[in-house]
Parts: sequence; C-alpha cells; structure tokens
Amino acid sequence: MFKLKPALLAAACVAALAGPALAQNMFAPAAIVNDTVVTEFEVEQRIRFLKILNARGSTRKAAIESLINERLRGEAIAEAGLRPTEEGINEALEEFASRANLTRAEFTAALARAGVEKETFRDFVINGTTWRDLIRARFGNRVTISEAEIDRALSAQSSGSSNIRVLVSEIIIPAPPQQAARVASIAEQISDSKSANEFSNYARQYSATASRGAGGRLPWQALSDLPPSLQPLILSLSPNEVTEPLNIPNAVALFQLRDIEETGKPAKTYAAIEYAAYYMAGGRSPETLQQAANLKAQVDVCDDLYAFAKGQPESVLDRETLPPSKIPQDFAIELSKLDEGEVSTALTRADGQALVFLMMCGKTAEQNAEVSREDVAGSIRQRRLSGLADSLLAELRADARISIK
Repeated sequence: MFKLKPALLAAACVAALAGPALAQNMFAPAAIVNDTVVTEFEVEQRIRFLKILNARGSTRKAAIESLINERLRGEAIAEAGLRPTEEGINEALEEFASRANLTRAEFTAALARAGVEKETFRDFVINGTTWRDLIRARFGNRVTISEAEIDRALSAQSSGSSNIRVLVSEIIIPAPPQQAARVASIAEQISDSKSANEFSNYARQYSATASRGAGGRLPWQALSDLPPSLQPLILSLSPNEVTEPLNIPNAVALFQLRDIEETGKPAKTYAAIEYAAYYMAGGRSPETLQQAANLKAQVDVCDDLYAFAKGQPESVLDRETLPPSKIPQDFAIELSKLDEGEVSTALTRADGQALVFLMMCGKTAEQNAEVSREDVAGSIRQRRLSGLADSLLAELRADARISIK
C-alpha cells in the first residue's frame, strides 16, 4: 500500500502552473525507441506521478528508463495481439487506486489536482497489467513446479526444519551493449557445461567476480542466503547442471550446482538487507578497478563512503534498506556472498561506464512464517515468470534502437 503525499500534491499543483517555456517544450523528444517518441511531457508526468505515490525511481533518468521499457513492452504486447478489455482495465485501475485506500474516481481526482493527467495513470496501469498477461501467456506452460521442489522449498523456509546448503559456482560476464551478442553466444556455450572443471575453466577465462581465481567456486552457503529469485533455480538443478544464462544489467550470469545437503541448523531468513552502492566513472578499466581497490582498503563501514562521495552529485551514492525480494537481482547475487563491511566490484551500470562499489551494511533477521504448499508453488512460479519477464525485456532492449536526448 502507498500513501499520497499532501506536500507533494501541493508542490505539483504549483509546478503545473509553470510558465510558457515548459509548455513550448513539453512535446520535445526525451528519447526515441525504434519508431516512437518519448516526450518531455511524458517524462514530467511520470516523475510527478511517482513522486505523488512516494515511489522510488522518481528521478528524470529513472522516469526515462521506465518509459523506454514501457514502449518496448507495448510493442511486444501489440505484436502478440493482446488487447485488454474495458472491464479488465477498469478493474485494474480500481485495484491500483485501492492501494491508497481510495476509489478510482477519488484517486483520479487527487491526481488531477496535482496536475497529473488521467491518461498517465491509465497508461501506466494498462502497460503493467497487459505485460503480465503476455508473460503468463508466453511462458506459463514452461513453468512447472514439481512436488519435490515444493518439499525442498518448504524445508528451506520452515524455521523448525533442517536448513539446506549448497555448493555453487558462478560466472558473471560483463556485457556492455556493443558486446551483448558475443557474450550471449559465450554464455549459451557455458550453459552446456557437463562438469565442474569445465565450468571453472570458463570462469577463469570470462568471469568478472572475485571468485574468478578459484574457478568461480563458492564455499558452502545456506540456500536462504541466496537471492529469492535464484533459490528455485538452484533447487531445480542436479549436481553439475548449469542454469540458463540470466540477463542482468550490463552482464550475463550463470550458476552451476556442485553439491547440495541438509544440515541440522535452522534456516536463517532476513526481513531486510541494507547496502550502499557507490558508482565510479570508468567502468571496469584498470584505472577504475585500482581506484576501487584503494577505496576498499580505506573503508570499514558504509558510513565511510559519504566522505568519498562528498562534493559529487547525489546520484553517485545510493544507500538502501530493502526486503531481499525487492533488491535488484544482480545486487542481490553479490550481496548474498558478503558479510557486513565486505565489498563487491563485479557489477557495472550506465552501459558499463560506471563501476559499482557495492558494500554490505547489515542484515535484519526474520523468523520464517508457516506457509502452505500452494503458497510455495505460487511463489516459485512467480519468481520464475519474473525472471523470464526480465530476460525478455533485456532481449527487447538489446534488439531495439534507443536514443536518449
């Protein structure tokens, strides 16, 4: 549930009365996606809409990225011939408004007072709802959940049951846009690995993680420490099997299960993970990697990063406290390997031009709740569909002509 912010509503109303210069430029292109234009008006509307919802990602950059993704989703939806019914649209709009404890009419009126057009609200909801319909139609038959998977997931989630721990090897290959096709081909080849040694040889050759020198081999770790989206994928593997390539920002990830066992220790779960991400210009260049190594030697806790970010734009340092399921997948993968105060430099942003100095700040433990088999199966299914949706969107982006003004 979200709450409308009264102060932002008032501020938005004032902004809506801005001078004619804004009106003259509101239909200027902010981005071009294939043959369609994302206008400055749409960007301004999206920023205002998200701020009113008190949602994350209400910056101009995030708004443009969100609208680009919606254009790509819309093209895929149109190509599939999906057209939502008016009844379905109305239900989705009512459901969204109910999250703020308002009716659709009340919610639309509140947005209008803040200068947000009803079409902005309608397009946002329709795109999300129809995209989910497309993912279910396209991938639903490919996602099957076995009874054994449910048993293992219940075992891992039950606080009174034995914990499951796994031996996993990893490969994360940097894939900036100009190298995406080549990396995809390499990743497909790696996914056919038949032995731990073969996978490790690939890790030493291609991986960007700290485990590269060890052939990507990670020590035993609790299954519950892995990102929620990764847990069912690992559970579905037999020893020496490899996941399908997973598309993450500017990279492709693969994981191999080497061994799995139950222990007598209760499983640990976490309600929230706190982390900091400091973005360093230069990507994975030798100079930037050396700067990151120097920084790593100078910081012990996340608070230390503020001194290094001082005087730079606020966007160079993010500090978040999120439930594990809400953390970006690539961040979650790296954080699962870190203890408090430890650092990863395996990831990039900005098409590979910014190195992510990712630091674990802390974890908040949580006692697992009782869950039904249906809930577990539904959770596994949703995670897999979400992963497939992310992969499809990444493919659409890789194939698209995108220009940001």
